[in-house]
Amino acid sequence: MKTSLPSSSIEDYVKVIYSFTEWQDKPITSTQLAQRLGVANSSVSEMVRKLKDQGLVDHQPYSAITLTAEGVRLALSMVRRHRLIETFLVRELGYRWDEVHDEAELLEHAVSDTFIERMAAKLGNPVRDPHGDPIPAADGSVLMPPAHRMSELDDGHTGRITRISDENPELLRYLSAEDIDLDADVEVLGRKPFGGALVVRIGSGATRQEVDLAEEVASALWVHSDTVHPGCSLKRS
Repeated sequence: MKTSLPSSSIEDYVKVIYSFTEWQDKPITSTQLAQRLGVANSSVSEMVRKLKDQGLVDHQPYSAITLTAEGVRLALSMVRRHRLIETFLVRELGYRWDEVHDEAELLEHAVSDTFIERMAAKLGNPVRDPHGDPIPAADGSVLMPPAHRMSELDDGHTGRITRISDENPELLRYLSAEDIDLDADVEVLGRKPFGGALVVRIGSGATRQEVDLAEEVASALWVHSDTVHPGCSLKRS
């Protein structure tokens, strides 16, 4: 009997569940999943039951949702597709980094595995997308850079920006306007009084600038610390 391929909805669900936990240990809840997908809680409950029946998630009533090993494998294949397409759109077609997410969402379900692998080869098998998120290899392994949210760093901390959350396109446009990009050197100077902005020095040489970052911005930036070993941790599905 021929096994049916997962629907685009199933692929979207496992990808969102994986992406939520990729940079943190906290699992996603049904409410958070509904918010991220823009659907009703009842729709999420129905789909989670389907995912559980297919062996893709573990879930008990009123508890968080976690992917099974099979769910992780499917999620990583979709994350690979999505991030390779985003990279191709930026490098080859001149898209801005705030434009690529929605395009990739449409294309990732439409192209074949052969297309994805030839695209990867054309791009030189990149290990990260335009926002710094790791691109899973074809074998399901992932190189995670040792990075921390800028908002959680102590005064005097130095490093470089290694990941920028793509959740908010307006924030990406703001960062572009302020010339804040991946691999920029950064030094945390401190916070302004009474819960104020995080003051940081970004860039090097003539481009070095001191900027005040609101909490939302500082929380979207991930820094590879100079005090952390420069190697990467390897995850496998």
